[in-house]
Amino acid sequence: MRILVTGAAGFIGSAYVRQVLEHHDQDEVLGLDLLTYAGNMANLQGLKANSRFRFVHGDIADREVVEDLVARVDGIVNFAAETHVDRSLLEPEAFARANVTGVMTLLDAARRHGRRLVQVSTDEVYGHVDDGHHSVESDPLRPRSPYSAAKAGGELMCQAFFISHGTDVVVTRGSNTVGPRQYPEKLVPLFVTNALRDLPLPVYGDGLQLRDWLYVDDHAAGVDLVVRQGRAGEAYNIGVGQERPNIEVIRAILDRLDKPESLIVHVPDRPGHDRRYSLNPAKIREELGWSPRRDFASTINDTVDWYVSNPTWWRAIAADDQRFADYYERQYGWRLEAAGAGTRDGS
Repeated sequence: MRILVTGAAGFIGSAYVRQVLEHHDQDEVLGLDLLTYAGNMANLQGLKANSRFRFVHGDIADREVVEDLVARVDGIVNFAAETHVDRSLLEPEAFARANVTGVMTLLDAARRHGRRLVQVSTDEVYGHVDDGHHSVESDPLRPRSPYSAAKAGGELMCQAFFISHGTDVVVTRGSNTVGPRQYPEKLVPLFVTNALRDLPLPVYGDGLQLRDWLYVDDHAAGVDLVVRQGRAGEAYNIGVGQERPNIEVIRAILDRLDKPESLIVHVPDRPGHDRRYSLNPAKIREELGWSPRRDFASTINDTVDWYVSNPTWWRAIAADDQRFADYYERQYGWRLEAAGAGTRDGS
């Protein structure tokens, strides 16, 4: 099988590339990535010498590029996306282009060439989930941020192409994913790398927002099962039932690093912050036999340990990239000052 993996230099995309190359020795991967701020060729370190992997620098919204690549593969897995809620509140236009227009371009090529497209989505399309309920695939989509609205828009395009054209398309909705090589704007890598430098950890509001924490390799394995066995026109939740409030995750990080809880600074919350996401993964477990390999403790500990062991990777972004510094100041500078914690350097 020859697979086009879009967003191949990103966090989950690069993990999926490794999943395929390690577990399917006859498969080949064609990786496509625009290499925006979160796309990082260092995420593909060690793979470029693999004769079964080839990388192409390009945009999923570029019809000519997509048409050429789709014609050469058996299936498509779309990880390419703008993914951070905070950034979507600052720059929503980029999210519409990548998460809706880009998906439409891939769908159109998949339709013309008769290829399967797996659209990798998120639990955030369900919106806030009330206590006692766990989202199932038939629940309505109620996105509450520009990010999740754009992802829901991409999903609805997939549904429309399946119904209108019979396009072979399947959707996955993953829960909060953590692990190696995650761009340090997200909670876990941000707080690990801040704590390693004894910088404040800016916690939104009371820190009691509930999330289900999924290790990236488990997520990639779930997507791979859907690629090969998922039913066309269906969606599959990929979640583990490891709900924890953000503050508990943060304390687990600090405990693993032997850092003090005095680094925690509660700052003004972001607009429209969903309190709880929770997936029911029964469908993928029962139909496809997927189950996670890591529990909550190993998910957090293995993630923290990777950043401790790979300072060159994260310092190139968190310490040395001016784009990241500018974003951090824009997002957290005034919040930390409002909380009386000063700026990023502690001043």
